[in-house]
Amino acid sequence: MNSTSLATPSKLGLWTSTSLVLGNMIGAGVFLMPTTLASFGGISVVGWVCSALGAFLLAKVFANLSKIMPIADGGPYAYSRRGLGDFAGFLVAWGYLVSVCCANAAIAVSFISALSTFIPALATNPPLSIVTGLGIIWFLTWINSLGILTSGKVQLALTILKIIPILAIGIVGLFFIHIQNFIPFNNSGTSTLAAITATTTFTFYAFLGIECATIPSGSVVNPEKNIPKATIYGTLIATFIYISSTVSIMGMIPSSQLQQSVTPFADAAVLLWGEASKYWVSAGVAIAAMGALNGFILIQGQLPYALAKDKLFPAVFAKTNNKGVPAIGMAISSVFISLIMSMNYTKGLAAQFKFLILLSTLTVLIPYLFSTAAYLIIRFQYSFKSAFQKAMAIALALSAFLFSMCIVVGSGQEVVYWGFLLSMSSVPIYAWVVRKRKLTDVTAN
Repeated sequence: MNSTSLATPSKLGLWTSTSLVLGNMIGAGVFLMPTTLASFGGISVVGWVCSALGAFLLAKVFANLSKIMPIADGGPYAYSRRGLGDFAGFLVAWGYLVSVCCANAAIAVSFISALSTFIPALATNPPLSIVTGLGIIWFLTWINSLGILTSGKVQLALTILKIIPILAIGIVGLFFIHIQNFIPFNNSGTSTLAAITATTTFTFYAFLGIECATIPSGSVVNPEKNIPKATIYGTLIATFIYISSTVSIMGMIPSSQLQQSVTPFADAAVLLWGEASKYWVSAGVAIAAMGALNGFILIQGQLPYALAKDKLFPAVFAKTNNKGVPAIGMAISSVFISLIMSMNYTKGLAAQFKFLILLSTLTVLIPYLFSTAAYLIIRFQYSFKSAFQKAMAIALALSAFLFSMCIVVGSGQEVVYWGFLLSMSSVPIYAWVVRKRKLTDVTAN
């Protein structure tokens, strides 16, 4: 029987893999995107298109890499290590792990914020907020410990539930837009190029997660076919959702009003369906946060597992439970997430929480830079069918690399500076790991 038609009991299929990409991209942050973009005007839609094109280039790079290396646990880490060596792989993995831990803490906070619509005490009672945040972090850690198929099913369900309100507003709202709300087209007070650059940089962060299907590649059915499809499908669906919802909301709500809104999707829903609709939009925000948190908790276990198998991380992270899940490593990461999340509700440490988020911003982009460079090196290790195919591979790698570099530059001097320092902090850790591995090898011999 054709293996592509089977869903192996312990592995992810095409749609669960797609939901991992899409679910991790669409977090609670997208629900505030129209408010942030309102100050730029209609030109922000052009920024969405540009960031989507860049995201598609990167998605194509990861799709091609997954065809060349179908079993590459750790995704960007494995590709960077294969093309650029152990240290490059470790650098990518270290930055990615820090970013995921900080991002998960922020997602937990946004989940609590969304729930405050239904439980107002969460907005004023820090101890209750912390307990709620810890509850969702450890509940999803437990869910992920039950096996990757369970994680995938939960992710698929949450992804479907989260995109329903966004799609409903994005599609129905198109029939209620007012063209005058897009005038002036460029409301930023800067040049057209500067406005497009700024909105492209900002909106691209909504596409972070493109690579997520590649990370648990060893746990995907028929990975050489399903991972490329999941990566492309997830990116295309996210693009449609983002652009349609932004156009609808900006077209329905005047810019001056939209800039002051803290719940743009809820405000749009009220215009379309009445006051009660804001509650199901708030539920959508909570589900979006929960889905992203579930997906990234899966990732936070799989990435250290890949490093530990290659003897670039402590061996404890390679241990799996009877479901084949690196549960100990996942739990260790969840401890750090719990601590960082709790900082947000401690006034004296709130600034430290924001500082950690700042540090992690650039390190999300480093895997993209390294993976595109590694792609060209790895691809040239195999023959090309024609000169045209060779030229296309070079064009794809260069375009994706340059786009990623532009996003890095557009992130600002402070982000680049602190991101560089965080990346360099991996050097002594890597030196310690290599030394320990050598000592272990000598002892074994």
